[in-house]
Amino acid sequence: MIVGIPKEIKNNENRVGMTPAGVNELVKHGHTVYVQKGAGENSGFPDSSYERVGAKILATIEDVYAISEMIVKVKEPIAPEYPLIRKGQLLFTYFHFASDRRLTEAMMSSGATCLSYETVELKDHSLPLLIPMSEVAGRMATQEGARFLERPQGGKGKLMGGVPGVKPAKVLVIGAGVVGYSAARIAAGMGADVTITDLSLSRLRHIDEIKPANIKTLYSSEFNIRAELPATDLVVGAVLIPGAKAPHLITRDMLSTMEKGSVLVDVAIDQGGCFETSRPTTHSEPVYEVDGIIHYCVANIPGAVSATSTLALTNATLPYVVQLANKGWQKACSEDEALYKGLNIVDGKIIYPAVAEAFGLPCETI
Repeated sequence: MIVGIPKEIKNNENRVGMTPAGVNELVKHGHTVYVQKGAGENSGFPDSSYERVGAKILATIEDVYAISEMIVKVKEPIAPEYPLIRKGQLLFTYFHFASDRRLTEAMMSSGATCLSYETVELKDHSLPLLIPMSEVAGRMATQEGARFLERPQGGKGKLMGGVPGVKPAKVLVIGAGVVGYSAARIAAGMGADVTITDLSLSRLRHIDEIKPANIKTLYSSEFNIRAELPATDLVVGAVLIPGAKAPHLITRDMLSTMEKGSVLVDVAIDQGGCFETSRPTTHSEPVYEVDGIIHYCVANIPGAVSATSTLALTNATLPYVVQLANKGWQKACSEDEALYKGLNIVDGKIIYPAVAEAFGLPCETI
């Protein structure tokens, strides 16, 4: 198979779809890999490192799309890439379709096969290609939240861990999955007073058994969240419904109960956001204020730590990339149920129910 690795062009997206180690594995299996010039530089991988393992370097993104049967990326294609995608081409990347109708319609029009990292799902309902970036995003959410609590950044001027004689910051994490618990652990390590909420009592029981002493668990309900907000300094939104649009768990009217300079970090922004007042931001302009509350809603948080993120992502995606290249997507998806669940759009048809439901469009089967 001819595999293409284009340079990411989304704002401050510094990751790359594959490391030289991944390219080496594909070449070893007899596949041809084309990498766009400079695609890996911001992750610490110069063109020469790809050439040494057998990749061919192409000058432009147009060249990569034109020649490749499978495109391996990190983030969803953006508008300049839409015309480059052709019928029958396989795209393997994060898509988050349910939060972006324009992207969904563009991919339907292209006739491409869109296989989404975030909906590849194992029998135990875990999401193996989302987990590594969720771990990064959760850790980063707390790190960025702590930064924007600083007064020069517009925050209320609170230190996460406090000091002797001064109480630490209070952190509320909504959602106790991989993102949420990663965020809570970092906050606890910084010395904050942390509360983590979830609808799953079994998940809360598990966390209760392994958590550090400064993390408390709380059942997630509107009543409980409202009760926590007045004393909370930092909220991390870490809600996920696989492939579907995130629910709004903090509404506009709830902001009035919070102190000015408090910070909301919405890690669910890729799926539409879990705060009513959320809208996507970028690493170059990461925050904005609503009613005196700082909102951090960067849609590609792990892109800021691209060296770590690219390695973590390729570790997870490479076995699936090799399957797809060796067998073709039809055979690979028919033999691997996890990969089949990653199929979102095929030949102009939506086949993932949550995406169809998000836009009121028909859902087909293949």
